[in-house]
Amino acid sequence: MLKNFVKFIIAAVISVISVIAVTGYAVAQAVPPVAKVKPAVTASAIFAGGCFWCMEGPFDALYGVISTTSGYTGGAKKDPSYQEVSGGRTGHAEAVQIVYDPAKVSYEKLLDVFWHNIDPTAKDRQFCDVGTQYRSGIFYADEMQKKAADAAKAALDKNKPFKAAIVTEITAATAFYAAEDYHQDYYLKNPVRYRFYRQGCGRDARLKELWGENAGH
Repeated sequence: MLKNFVKFIIAAVISVISVIAVTGYAVAQAVPPVAKVKPAVTASAIFAGGCFWCMEGPFDALYGVISTTSGYTGGAKKDPSYQEVSGGRTGHAEAVQIVYDPAKVSYEKLLDVFWHNIDPTAKDRQFCDVGTQYRSGIFYADEMQKKAADAAKAALDKNKPFKAAIVTEITAATAFYAAEDYHQDYYLKNPVRYRFYRQGCGRDARLKELWGENAGH
């Protein structure tokens, strides 16, 4: 009798577990996944800081940044290729376009991150990359961005931790052309090659020399 009672209890437990599992599955199927809520308003910013591989990460890490895209801007040629831009024949600079939620991160904060990830004293080059295609620049989209960029540069001129003059250009944004797919998120797709390039180019060493503990990375 005890044996039958044990069998009954086991059967009952299995039955209950089965009902719970089926019910849970049905509920999971019935409840749709929570969709990401897009902000009602987004804004974009364009910065040139030498090799665009190195400029995506600092902005991707910011709360409020939605996306970063490596590309080319500031030149006359439409839809240029990497080979054309890197050859210095287009007038374009390697740059990043940042789409962000202005309710979560300000343009001023983006500017602060930008300054601390470039060498603003180098003209027509950044670190080991030489040529106008590697110049540093802020490409403003409207008057608000222009005023913020000018103010940030003026403040930096007064309080910069280095003696050399700031030569980063501040110009109106023109067409931005996304770079080839293999350049996008390069630091994530090819971390070993990226770190090897970054270290070999002397980027972190120079940033540390310029900005000390506030250097970007």
